[in-house]
Amino acid sequence: MAYLVPSEFVTKMVDAGESKIYMSTRDALIRAYMAGAILSLAAVFAVTASVMTGSALVGAILFPVGFCMLYLLGFDLLTGVFVLTPLAWLDKRPGVTVKAILKNWGVVFTGNFLGALTVAFMMAFIFTYGFSVPPNEVGQKIGHIGEARTLGYAQYGLMGWLTIFIRGMLCNWMVSTGVVGAMISTTVSGKVIAMWMPIMLFFAMTFEHSVVNMFLFPSGLMMGGNFSILDYFLWNEIPVVLGNLVGGLAFTGLTLYATHIKTAPKRTLV
Repeated sequence: MAYLVPSEFVTKMVDAGESKIYMSTRDALIRAYMAGAILSLAAVFAVTASVMTGSALVGAILFPVGFCMLYLLGFDLLTGVFVLTPLAWLDKRPGVTVKAILKNWGVVFTGNFLGALTVAFMMAFIFTYGFSVPPNEVGQKIGHIGEARTLGYAQYGLMGWLTIFIRGMLCNWMVSTGVVGAMISTTVSGKVIAMWMPIMLFFAMTFEHSVVNMFLFPSGLMMGGNFSILDYFLWNEIPVVLGNLVGGLAFTGLTLYATHIKTAPKRTLV
């Protein structure tokens, strides 16, 4: 699979973070929009496969197809820029400031959300024949996911909020590993294999991904899910975004950067 050693692909991570800071707002927004839309279609695909087969594992095995597609096309997810852009700042790349990083995150969040919302509306329309009939089995499943992963956490109060935060951390540990996977090979097949494994793991373990949830929860609300917009943001999107940020940066970005770019002094043998 034409494997690159860590010192090579971690340098590519820093370069990628810098390039995203210098990207125009228009380009960043379009790329984020398409990433949110494609990942949302993959989520529908996975839920449909799970309903049809009765096996959640089948959906998890198939879901990474969307992630691979969007990264091969050069589109951006919030969970990816959370990890890459701070590395460019740590590496003191020119023009990379905290303000520029926060602006990039805001643009990518907006693009991802709009893309996911577009697909949420289109799929809700399809599942209900233009909102004229109750949703089909897949639509009902999506609605129940929204209920379980908002009100299901809310009943535990602070401990429920912290639980979803940690699930968000674990999610982006794996998702950001998938982002790195796209950089560790110079062949398409190698990139796909390296991306597929951690993405399948996060989906199978039902960890919380902020962009996937940008589709699942609005779509569930459109199809009669028994939770509110406030429930969605307070008991899902906000703690998940924060968990994604902390988990991806701490477990993937900083560990790789600290040990392959800013390495500690080598020991002297006596």
